[in-house]
Amino acid sequence: MKGLAYYLSPVGELLIKSENEKIITLAFLKDSKQEEILSPVIEQCKSELEEYFSGHRKFFSFEMDLWGTDFQIKVWNELVNIPFGKTISYEALAIRVGNIKSIRAVGLANGQNPIAIVVPCHRVIGKGGELVGYGGGLDKKIWLLQHEGAMQKQLSIF
Repeated sequence: MKGLAYYLSPVGELLIKSENEKIITLAFLKDSKQEEILSPVIEQCKSELEEYFSGHRKFFSFEMDLWGTDFQIKVWNELVNIPFGKTISYEALAIRVGNIKSIRAVGLANGQNPIAIVVPCHRVIGKGGELVGYGGGLDKKIWLLQHEGAMQKQLSIF
């Protein structure tokens, strides 16, 4: 069964898609809306997003199905290991996936993450601490990092 829903978050409206009771897409809405088809996993996703945005959730527990190349999935699975309120560099992420020379490929995979916020690509920053790139826009990346307390920690080291 396929599901489709929308969630109005503090960083904009989000599109949620599910298939076989697993979330396959959580993205910033860019197109016009279609009729919603709710499913239990979508309801769980919306509930957990509500808890995250209200400051009561740091981890998500609904099931996801990441669709991509083996390399993309490896990168996305590593993103999930970045703790709430922490950031890492693209270089550190490349090292974690096993090849420091893959920084550009890691950046591309990061940018193609199909499940925003939950697979926290917003927690990846430039080596010097600069906030580079985010599919939803840097304003959203900054908001998410501030919400998680990562911006205050990062600014305190300068």
